[in-house]
Amino acid sequence: AGPPPEAIAKLPEPVPKAEPRALYGNKSPYSVLGESYRVLPSAGGYVERGIASFYGNKFHGYKTSSLEDYDMYQFTAAHKTLPLPSYARVTNLENGKSVIVRINDRGPFHDNRLIDLSYAAAVRIGVWPKGTGLVEVRGIDPGEPVRDPPPPPVAVAAGGARPGIFLQVGAFSDAANAERVAAQLRQANFAPVQTVDVQVNGRNVRRVRVGPLADVDTADSVTARIASMGLPRPQVAVD
Repeated sequence: AGPPPEAIAKLPEPVPKAEPRALYGNKSPYSVLGESYRVLPSAGGYVERGIASFYGNKFHGYKTSSLEDYDMYQFTAAHKTLPLPSYARVTNLENGKSVIVRINDRGPFHDNRLIDLSYAAAVRIGVWPKGTGLVEVRGIDPGEPVRDPPPPPVAVAAGGARPGIFLQVGAFSDAANAERVAAQLRQANFAPVQTVDVQVNGRNVRRVRVGPLADVDTADSVTARIASMGLPRPQVAVD
């Protein structure tokens, strides 16, 4: 059955190194379930927050998208747009623990998920046994020295408020469109609904968001309800 969870604490993390791109799994753009994705030129500079899931023993030994075997006891992960293979530091925003993973698979193609961690990586940062966690994924450029993990967010360090899950239901350059969508959400009793003005590439954009939501299950059920209203499928934001 492989090492128990306590043995995983002793497994060494991968050391990022420059590797040639895998022959498989790097086609760009590619489509899955009607969505199109573009593979990034490199992992350097990539930072995103979202929901991590993990894949366990039923996939052990199966081929990943790069045609390597999935080994649940290695620190690996699946991501939709980072090149295969590449490296990233994944930090659990709820407890500050982090791990370096080697991205060698595509996915997760479940709504609302940013990264799928191997069992070992999920155990290391406390996403196992719960199943999901709020994380920051930070791409690593192997040409640069690996820095110490960034300090956890202040709230985690101080035992304060946990990061919140928000669903962004659209970003509109027309404020009237934003207000119309916000009104529809309020009418359907989604609470709380916020509109936030932000600058994107020098343009003013009004974001419509629902949240903070209590947990990942709530985010998933609210996403399904919003999509069933014919509104744009929301994107997860973790703040």
